[in-house]
Amino acid sequence: MERSEIRDKVVKIIGAYAKDKEAMGSVTEETNILEDLKVNSARLVDVILDFEDAFDIEVEDEDADSVNTVGDAVNLVQAKVG
Repeated sequence: MERSEIRDKVVKIIGAYAKDKEAMGSVTEETNILEDLKVNSARLVDVILDFEDAFDIEVEDEDADSVNTVGDAVNLVQAKVG
């Protein structure tokens, strides 16, 4: 799966939980999921679960803890998808 394909899917999943819908229009890999998109930390668990379902992967807790930006999420998924 291409990185751009993973990124688009990741952004779509995060978008469902983002409180700042306006910020979703200008997402980059440096965009912070919690601070810039206003996804609350409890919902981040749901985001990770959605990644697992969408990409058919398993994300360990310590891997999930390292996801702060959209780029982090893409890197994590890309590493798991292989």
